[in-house]
Amino acid sequence: MATRWNDLNSVPTPCYVVDEAALTRNLQTLKAVADAAGCKVLLAQKAFSMFAVYPLIGQYLAGTAASGLHEARLGRDEMGGETHVFSPAYTDATFDEIVALCDHIVFNSFTQWLRFQKRALASGKTFGMRINPECSTQAHAIYDPCAAGSRLGVTRAQFRTDLLDGLTGLHFHTLCEQNSDALVETLKAVEANFGDLLPRMDWVNFGGGHLITKDGYDIPRLVDAVRAFRAKYRVEVYLEPGEAVAYRAGWLVASVADIVENGMKTAVLDASAACHMPDVLEMPYRPPLLDSAPVGEKPYSYRLAGPTCLAGDVIGDYSFDAPLRAGDRLVFEDMAIYTMVKNNTFNGMRLPSIALMDTMGAIRMVKAFGYDDFRGRLS
Repeated sequence: MATRWNDLNSVPTPCYVVDEAALTRNLQTLKAVADAAGCKVLLAQKAFSMFAVYPLIGQYLAGTAASGLHEARLGRDEMGGETHVFSPAYTDATFDEIVALCDHIVFNSFTQWLRFQKRALASGKTFGMRINPECSTQAHAIYDPCAAGSRLGVTRAQFRTDLLDGLTGLHFHTLCEQNSDALVETLKAVEANFGDLLPRMDWVNFGGGHLITKDGYDIPRLVDAVRAFRAKYRVEVYLEPGEAVAYRAGWLVASVADIVENGMKTAVLDASAACHMPDVLEMPYRPPLLDSAPVGEKPYSYRLAGPTCLAGDVIGDYSFDAPLRAGDRLVFEDMAIYTMVKNNTFNGMRLPSIALMDTMGAIRMVKAFGYDDFRGRLS
């Protein structure tokens, strides 16, 4: 990857750089899946909302999926196509604007449906209900909508078949960066719990978490599952991946600010796990780093950490061929998804700049942030 950079030192740090060529390859794969399976694929903006590339994404995908008003407006304004929204709860203050923006609106409970039903049906839009098939296929409870006590989706025991008038679709989202075997298992649970309702629906949204663009993902199994489901129930099927759209399509470039030692060498960077790559702490996971290896595999080992006052602002432990020095550039990989969308300014940290590398390797700065962006969020 590094050989594609024209001039790494020209990029201000910290800075996200999105690779247009990698993004396009992902989009081509997703478009091929949609065509083969006869389904529609949406961008889940909760994972990736860099709207500078929405015109490109819109050439391949059917539209966007939103989690609330602002994402819905961004998708409608910047990409167009179909605009879908799901929220655990809508409010009186935003519901009418959401309905005006969106084509498909998915509810999370029948109490919400009853509360907004009259206003919803008067709009002439399309409405659905999120279901919980109670089928966990992953180990990360924080990302498992089917975990015990989950607030996301209606279980069959709580489902109100007497209130289906006006609801034309069902939505489930249970996966997180998983292969198609997890979807096949989930579909069995959906059919077991809700199979009698499926013939009454016009569409079913399979949600996100399908890491279709990762090497080793079983695309033929996904295509077969979607085609069989469509044929059996005569419904339109939607997929709304987020990670798969921008998977391995971006980097976070950081600089070493200092080296400190207290039983081990720690390189303090100008990029923060807590502020700029929060999934490192939430999952947790160790992000891939260009030209590095796990500790012990190369001669010089360091802990990489952020510059905030949080003691746990640690990115991970890595080894290198040469000692690190202040001013060295480090390039974290797979930093397009769940990064820009989760950024925060804890400690007054500056948000990373955003750049786009075109298919020829030329880098264009898209956005830079400063004090006004920090101040503007506060009172």
